[in-house]
Amino acid sequence: MTPFRTRLREAVAAHGPLCVGIDPHPGLLAAWGLDADAAGVERFARGAVEALAGHVALLKPQVALFEVFGGAGMLALERVLADARDAGVLTVADAKRGDIGSTMAGYARAWLADGAPLAADAVTLSPYLGVGALAPALDLAVATGRGVFVLARTSNPEASGVQSAQAWVGGPGGSPRRMREVAQSVVDALADHNAAHRDGPGDGAAGVVVGLTRGTTGRDHGLDLSALGGPVLVPGLGAQGGTPDDVAAVFGGADAPDGPGGVGGPVVPVSAREVLTAGPDHRALRAAVGALNGTLTG
Repeated sequence: MTPFRTRLREAVAAHGPLCVGIDPHPGLLAAWGLDADAAGVERFARGAVEALAGHVALLKPQVALFEVFGGAGMLALERVLADARDAGVLTVADAKRGDIGSTMAGYARAWLADGAPLAADAVTLSPYLGVGALAPALDLAVATGRGVFVLARTSNPEASGVQSAQAWVGGPGGSPRRMREVAQSVVDALADHNAAHRDGPGDGAAGVVVGLTRGTTGRDHGLDLSALGGPVLVPGLGAQGGTPDDVAAVFGGADAPDGPGGVGGPVVPVSAREVLTAGPDHRALRAAVGALNGTLTG
């Protein structure tokens, strides 16, 4: 399979940088005239895929909002991911998985293995059992041409005590040990991974999640992403308070083919409710995507 970063670049070039989160919150289900149950979630999410395939670079189903309905909810998610594959639209499963050993290997196979019922083009991962513990997912992403987005700097205020903590770590490329923020050490480890797979099937497979509404000044994430060589997923646009101007201020703009500052991107801002409140009318959903993409690239 063509590497995920290449496919994402092509999708961004064709449809703009926006990623739409498929977040079937009860309020949105009600606004669409749907019940807050597995059937309503399935109609909502599959309707979003039908409306937005061919009009958006990336779709991001929020796994927790399917999982809450048990097996029926997860079956709905399988169908949503299958619809997206059939329609040729890229997906990132927002599962935030992270564990050790055979458990991590199981998560990797669930979300990244060829033929797996829940296989997506990429999955979000949590690195706080150690980036090295994510090796099964990183390795399988390389083998299958898929991607991962690893949490680096998130928007929630509770994260700062962990992500901003200082630790002695080795620098990128085996450079001497030094004090680094934990969030920066995550970026550095993934930069090393990407460098080791440059120009191969796993080129740029490891991306990061950096919240748009979190940073030392509110408009500065405080990370050095210049060596990452992979994409950046940027939640927080719209209902969470982030604006297209913030994307430009924090990342130097979202429309550069390889991301600003040599990130190796692309940089992909995420919005969910700002787009989905336009539904269920398909034309209105597409218009909302078009308007937001226009402000991101204009």
